[in-house]
Amino acid sequence: MGDDEYKIRIFGSDDLNRVMAINAECLPENYSSFFYRDLYNRFPKTFVVVEADGEIQGYIMCRIERGLSKLRSLRPVRLCHVVSIAVREPYRRRGMATNVLKEAMKNGSEEYRASECFLEVRVGNEPAINLYERLGFTKVKRNFGYYLDGEDAWVMAISLEEKRDSLGESLRDKYLGYDTPPFS
Repeated sequence: MGDDEYKIRIFGSDDLNRVMAINAECLPENYSSFFYRDLYNRFPKTFVVVEADGEIQGYIMCRIERGLSKLRSLRPVRLCHVVSIAVREPYRRRGMATNVLKEAMKNGSEEYRASECFLEVRVGNEPAINLYERLGFTKVKRNFGYYLDGEDAWVMAISLEEKRDSLGESLRDKYLGYDTPPFS
């Protein structure tokens, strides 16, 4: 694969150690192997990895929840909650995070009927906030002291519901279109 070539695929159980290593390398929040396996067993289509140079270089894992809409008050919905997303530093700014997030949102909507996607992001993580805003996420709430180190988090959300435009094309498909091919 060339510099900008990579492959997006569903996580497999053999990927666990590599994903845990990427999480430990990139993020201060770490999880037990049971937590990863549990999310994979319950929501396998929203646990997505990206491979480049023969190895996994990033991942996203989500869980599907029932709860109140983050975008519309008091409306019960099915939510695709991004629990963790990370791409190793040498592989950033190549569209990997964008495309694993798009794949997880597409799968959350199509496979699990989620109508919204949301995540928490550190208020100081401007590159991630900018990425999410480019994808159409909006800040809906500030959770004070959310992280163990006391930093606040923005809750950001996006609608995944299909809305038809005058051509009958799904707006979701427009917004979740790939910048680069998802599979090589």
